[in-house]
This record gives sequence, C-alpha cells and structure tokens, in this order.
Amino acid sequence: MSLMTKEKPYNTLTAYYKNKYNAKVAKIALNAGFTCPNKDGKKGYGGCTYCSKLGSGDFAGNKEKSLKEQFNDIRAVMEKKWPNILYIPYLQANSNTYAPLNKLKEIYEEVISIIPEKTVAISIATRPDCLEDDVVEYLGKLNNKIPVQIELGLQTSNEKTANKINRCSTNEEFISAVKRLRRHNIEIVAHIINGLPYETKEDMLNTISFINNLDIQGIKIHSLLVLKDTKLHEEYKNEGFKILTLEEYVDITAEQIRMLKPSIIIHRLQADGVYNDLVEPKWSLKKLVVMNEIDKTLRKNKYFQGQKYKD
Repeated sequence: MSLMTKEKPYNTLTAYYKNKYNAKVAKIALNAGFTCPNKDGKKGYGGCTYCSKLGSGDFAGNKEKSLKEQFNDIRAVMEKKWPNILYIPYLQANSNTYAPLNKLKEIYEEVISIIPEKTVAISIATRPDCLEDDVVEYLGKLNNKIPVQIELGLQTSNEKTANKINRCSTNEEFISAVKRLRRHNIEIVAHIINGLPYETKEDMLNTISFINNLDIQGIKIHSLLVLKDTKLHEEYKNEGFKILTLEEYVDITAEQIRMLKPSIIIHRLQADGVYNDLVEPKWSLKKLVVMNEIDKTLRKNKYFQGQKYKD
C-alpha cells in the first residue's frame, strides 16, 4: 500500500503510523546509560567523529532518572495535547544492545511495561557489531510479544569515509546484522548522513543503492551536524572541509528519495541539533524550512519515491 500523497510524494512515518494504528504515535527517547564499543576500547576510542558527548542522544531523557521517570516526564506533556496518543519507547543514546543479555532483558522488559496498554512497539538504536547471536535470538522472541524496531547505524556505504569518521564497523557487519535480524522478522531502520567529509553526491546516492539491496524497512536521513567538542569539530577547524549548503542538501536528498525502494518508510529527512552545540550548518536549525524545501522540490519536478528505483 502506497502512503504517498500529492503534498508528500514519499512514505512518511506519520502516514505509516496513522495507517497502521489509526492514532497519533509518539516515540519517547530514553537514555538507559549504555556506552559504545567505539568508546570503551573494544573497537576504538572516542567514538565516531561526529558523535556528541551524549552518544547522539541529546534529546533523550536524563540518565540520572529512572527509565519510568524519563518516560513519564514526556508522557505528561504529550497527553495534554493528545489524550489518546500511543507510544514507542526509543532507547536512543549510544549502543543499546551493548551489554550482557540479562541486563538487556531487564531494561527492555522495563520500558515496555511502563504503560503496556498504550505501548505499540519498542525501538532500539545500536551498531551492527553489537548484535551477538544470543541477543538476536532474544530480540526475535521479544518481537513475538511486541514489535521490535532496530535502528541501525550505517551513515555511509563508502568504507573510506567510514574510516575517516572512525565508524569502526564494516559494511559486511551491517549486511550480516540485517540478515540475522530479518530471520526473526524484526523491522530495521537504517541511519545515513549526507555531507560527510569529502563525500560526493555520487557517494551519497551509492549509499541508497546499498540500502536498496538489503531487506530494510525504514530509513533516517539527515545532514552532517558539526557539533562543539567533537573530533569532527576539530577536523573542521583544521581542515575546513566543505559543508553542504541547504540547496545542495535538498537536491541530494530529493535524488535519494527518487532512488529509494518504494516500500521503505522514511522516518526522518533532517535531524535536530542542540542550538548551543551546533557549529554548522546553521540552516539545519530551521527544520521546517528544510522539510518544506525538500517537499517543494519534489512537487515542482514531479519527483516521487521510487521513481528511479531499479529492482
């Protein structure tokens, strides 16, 4: 079933949830206090060069609070506006499968039991190299109880760029993770970044081709954000690599949408950066403007998702 409209000629997450649940659905970003093998020395140190000090969980809850407290803080605000809202708890900060299985079970079971009658799924952000076989088996069992969504960091299919940003995971690890998760029918959302240092438009389009060749159900796309106190910020000050303009970002993203497999749900087309931490690009702070420019470009040129997709 196509979820595309004249106004938004691609599969939006809002339309997907409305069609599936016939209700407003909110993802509640939580911080369970995980770390990352790219920070603690198992795979590397310092993390990916663009990663914030909060492990790309800047809008997740305060890890000093319990998961229930984090959830209820946001829930209180949401239910004032949407009394019948449904929820997807989202374990966002760092790598949320990077812990012993018993600890993972405890955390996952806790978040889905906070308000079970209004919780329709659980979303877990992680790295492809943080999915041990016993964890995948457990996630498969959990998926039979409540839908599990794994948000999997790819960022780019260009291995040279991956090395440059200190990703410390390979494309083969990503492919393996997708295959093992899909054996259990677990939904996968791939994360990619446009505008990584020295990448060309062709590189960014190639990343879409890479995703199209895998059994992936969703995608998050956003521009590179240079944040204060990151390795990327130091590189930017020292090397001055090119930052995409708004026009370039819109053009590239529109082309990616045209290439993208028509069955994939687009969860995001631009990220939120913390105002006080953002160095570049300043235009990314105007999220609605970015979204509107993408939509206008698609409509003006009669572009739509999957227009250039080749099976």
